[in-house]
Amino acid sequence: MVEAIKDLYLSSPPVKRQWENFLKKRGIDDFASQETASIDQTIGLFDEQDQLVGTGSIAGQTIKYIAVEDDAHAASGARFNQVVSALENRLAEQGCFHLFVFTKPKYQAAFEHVGFKTLAKTDYGLILEKGTPNIDSYRQGLKQRPATAKTVAAIVMNANPFTKGHRYLVEKAARENDWVYVFVVNQDVSLFTTKERTDLVREGTKDLTNVAVENGGDYMVSYLSFPAYFVKDQDQAIAYQTALDASLFKEQLAKPLGIQKRYVGTEPLSHTTALYNEALKNILPPEVLVEEVPRLKASGSDQVVSATEVRQKIKEEQVNDLAQLVPESTFDFIKENQKRLQERILKGQQINGN
Repeated sequence: MVEAIKDLYLSSPPVKRQWENFLKKRGIDDFASQETASIDQTIGLFDEQDQLVGTGSIAGQTIKYIAVEDDAHAASGARFNQVVSALENRLAEQGCFHLFVFTKPKYQAAFEHVGFKTLAKTDYGLILEKGTPNIDSYRQGLKQRPATAKTVAAIVMNANPFTKGHRYLVEKAARENDWVYVFVVNQDVSLFTTKERTDLVREGTKDLTNVAVENGGDYMVSYLSFPAYFVKDQDQAIAYQTALDASLFKEQLAKPLGIQKRYVGTEPLSHTTALYNEALKNILPPEVLVEEVPRLKASGSDQVVSATEVRQKIKEEQVNDLAQLVPESTFDFIKENQKRLQERILKGQQINGN
């Protein structure tokens, strides 16, 4: 009997225990729901004695939880290659030919050996990709800045939805630079869909002729969605996720696109986002300066304009109160779609967070 790939159904308690024990022996012991809930498939590699000697999982287009027997020796060997190849084939069967890996730095060479390209690397981990469309094609699809544009800046935003605070930040960047990229996070886990958010940003900034609003694609998702199952504790996980996101932006977007400055709003409401801003300030300079702009305050108030507050008012059916918090285009959209937005909330769509 030769070594064989088999499906592991983690819904079975004995199978899940076997899988977890195998991974724990190889230094992977984070099975928190935020890491495991996204798993679509898990496979196991079994030897001639039908013993588990390798495993790997698929979550969307990401490969994770890869481990093989005698990890230090086999990671670059046949078992490792067999597991990765099987996962790639599973994704190809689903029509997915672009995949990511988030892993420990010591596995960089092993993944590069089977065709992955490193996008960013930190002390904690790295992100690699393989297939198409890739980072090169993503950059080629962006609106090109005019040849006369000497100073180039960028903003990354979720804009859930686009508020006057977002507009204030974009206006400041547009005044101070020849060209501004506004990247909208591409994740449909918000009250407003990615398309709705992107359209609202475009509509709300269409008078600013030196601003290009772009979908963030696969390269500007929420950094908190980066798998961190191989990082030992929560503080390290946040440090890894924020540093990796900042490094990815710097190496794959800022340098090739000539971005010299990134604008962020101060973050008095979210501790995690404040840590993210600190990561940007630690990693992006000196090549990319970080401009931290005080958040816009609501008229006649000491409260900052917050998309969280906008979503809360939608939930509470206080839509008419939103005129002072959002641009006219966002206000009109919310009024026209109030019922649909409230239905999403009733169906369980979370409105907390950024």
